[in-house]
Amino acid sequence: MASFKTAELAQLNDAFRRGDPSVPGQRLITAGVVHLLNQLDIHAETLIQRVAQFNDFTDHNDPYGEHDFGVFEFHGHQLFWKIDCYDADYALGSDDPTDLSKTRRVLTIMLADEW
Repeated sequence: MASFKTAELAQLNDAFRRGDPSVPGQRLITAGVVHLLNQLDIHAETLIQRVAQFNDFTDHNDPYGEHDFGVFEFHGHQLFWKIDCYDADYALGSDDPTDLSKTRRVLTIMLADEW
């Protein structure tokens, strides 16, 4: 059974991934994904919405129940997304990712082979 902190962390990660402005952070797309989107003539917002709607969490891709990683297919390519929690300056890892006053999230979307 997940602890209260783990459940709270998963809720905050979900909120951030879905675009909730009350959870601060940045969204990044790797160069490989930008290249793929350009080749397919697809706007990045389409991909960001796909990640926002992700809800296929399993013991395999979410073993700690934090909702900080996902794998999905996108136009024949395997993509990963992950959320990392940093301090307010994006310099170090956050010592309490549930404290929004001192945590900034970074959501990165990448091709599987960029991992």
